[in-house]
Amino acid sequence: MQWIKELGELITIPVAVMVIAGIAYIPGYMNAFMVSSLLFDRQPPVKVLNPTEEITILIACYNEEKSIENTLRYVAAQEYDGKLKTIVIDNNSSDRTADAARAAGEKFHLNVMVLHEPVPGKNNALNAALKYVDTKLLITLDADTLMHKSAVRYIVGRMMTSPSDVCAVAGTVLVRNSRKKLMAKIQEWDYFLGISSIKRLQGLFQGTLVAQGAFSLYKTEAVKEIGGWPDAIGEDIVLTWRLLSKKGRVYFEPLAVAFTDVPETLKHFFRQRSRWARGMIEALKVIKPWQQPFVFVRYLTGVNLIFPYLDIIYTFCWIPGLILAFFGCYWIVGPATLFVLPLAMIVNYILYRYQKNVFKTLELRIRKNILGFIVYTLTYQLLMSPISVWGYFQELFRLKRVWK
Repeated sequence: MQWIKELGELITIPVAVMVIAGIAYIPGYMNAFMVSSLLFDRQPPVKVLNPTEEITILIACYNEEKSIENTLRYVAAQEYDGKLKTIVIDNNSSDRTADAARAAGEKFHLNVMVLHEPVPGKNNALNAALKYVDTKLLITLDADTLMHKSAVRYIVGRMMTSPSDVCAVAGTVLVRNSRKKLMAKIQEWDYFLGISSIKRLQGLFQGTLVAQGAFSLYKTEAVKEIGGWPDAIGEDIVLTWRLLSKKGRVYFEPLAVAFTDVPETLKHFFRQRSRWARGMIEALKVIKPWQQPFVFVRYLTGVNLIFPYLDIIYTFCWIPGLILAFFGCYWIVGPATLFVLPLAMIVNYILYRYQKNVFKTLELRIRKNILGFIVYTLTYQLLMSPISVWGYFQELFRLKRVWK
């Protein structure tokens, strides 16, 4: 209360309450909710360990001549007892993506169909392929994403173990190219700790909010019933929310792991994450949280309504407050803020323990990326909130969409 009183003398009490709630009270509650939920999370084991269901894998490509062979190599290496069909969609590439995909299919003895979709847009590419899917289940996979050898087995096993109303299962996507630039090293911890833990939390309440297009499993009929992938910059977000709104449930499988390339420059990171923020607003405009049929899904999607407020407060209040603190003006940020660091370390340690168990099961090793972890812990939110605010601004004023 003293903090509110002192800040209120400068900007009035109501505004002080809004600022402090945005930088302390609400984030504190959200972190406490996440950690306490994860501590009680006991995900049921996968009962179908060796599924044989026939699967179609959709890979939408734009100028992926250099990467598509390696992606298909990992498809061919899957330890899966069922039949795998692969559809590669060349989305009007200007290179030899289609030829490279055909050659890789022959090289690895894969059942590969190559389609050409001239209309730009990932949704157009996936919807063009959807017409040719004749299996009950399909997987979407990004052209630069490599699946662990057990990925298909675990993600299909989770679907086969789940209740009949589960219509999608999100896999775990981690960073592949973190040995290179610092930007990628930072994101390795975001995917490993942040994104995976949020998905685990949402999966606990049977409402994973994004079955990401990079690697997820869907019931084909459920996708067709909602008209396929929408024309949206966050097509996978809107698709997932539509599935949830039709009383479908979306699960998450931690052991179904794939590795993807992340942006290595600040410019491309900025574009990607602002696109994600814009995609969230698109989903909120199409399907309102209160329209969701399940109470936990209403709560989880409703939390997204708070994110623009939190990001704006963080960008225009906390960051300036941090700068002022260096000049001895402790109106918003003060020495007591340093006590947040031990708390952040404790939270990250809890999340780390969960992921360590996943890697142990899959016989993977966690990279010793200490520099990336330090920078991630100290500065990541300083980047994310302003970038997200720009994404909200883009959607508000309907600016031109930029995918790359």
